[in-house]
Amino acid sequence: MLKVISANLNGIRSAANKGFLPWAAEQNADFICMQELKAQAADMTPAMLGFPERHGYFHYAEKKGYSGVGIYARQEPLRVIEGLGVPEIDAEGRYLELVYDDLSLISLYLPSGSSGDHRQAAKFSFMEHFFGHLAELAGSGRQVLLCGDWNIAHKEIDLKNWKGNLKNSGFLPEERAWLTKVFDELGWVDVYRRLHPDATGEAYTWWSNRGQARANNVGWRIDYQIATPGIAATAKRASIYKEAWFSDHAPLTIEYDWALRK
Repeated sequence: MLKVISANLNGIRSAANKGFLPWAAEQNADFICMQELKAQAADMTPAMLGFPERHGYFHYAEKKGYSGVGIYARQEPLRVIEGLGVPEIDAEGRYLELVYDDLSLISLYLPSGSSGDHRQAAKFSFMEHFFGHLAELAGSGRQVLLCGDWNIAHKEIDLKNWKGNLKNSGFLPEERAWLTKVFDELGWVDVYRRLHPDATGEAYTWWSNRGQARANNVGWRIDYQIATPGIAATAKRASIYKEAWFSDHAPLTIEYDWALRK
């Protein structure tokens, strides 16, 4: 069994202060994919860099206190790939891939466009480039699992107030159509939806800090595990952890009937 967790931390130092690291160590997960570290190498404590029998790998953003992704892994990979080879994207620390004999495991943080038109343009630019990369991964013949914050709610079922967000970043028609193409044209599988096709409020993974969004469960499902069909078909269980709050996102855990080759 392969246990994989994806968690946007909204700052690893903040999440650590809220108990994330002890919780992570208790999960017995094979991989914990993290997004939005908001830290650089000099900010990381020994506890943040890894814990017993888990190796930590990180792709930091150049800008301090911004973005960044990481993975805690039980097994050391054959290769570590930091970034997509596009300087303006890689400067923001959005992509980290661990390559194993039969699987690539990726932590991804897709841009948000909510802070203004310039960031929405950057998001569309990322999506255009990343679609080609997703096509290459899908055609590689390898099994691939991408975990992360995609900053897109795919369908009306994936957020509470869908009517009020039709013109907002994260639920724009162009964004949703792009994600549909990822699934329908490239063959990627939304693993949580495969297991829970009709889940609504219990599926949300992010809540705004404004008002009483969390208390009223006015949420969005924007954190995904998206996989090639082979490993996606082995998914057995999925859960979203809400008993404690480490950030404005909730960790998504999925277990697969899959064993990494040594």
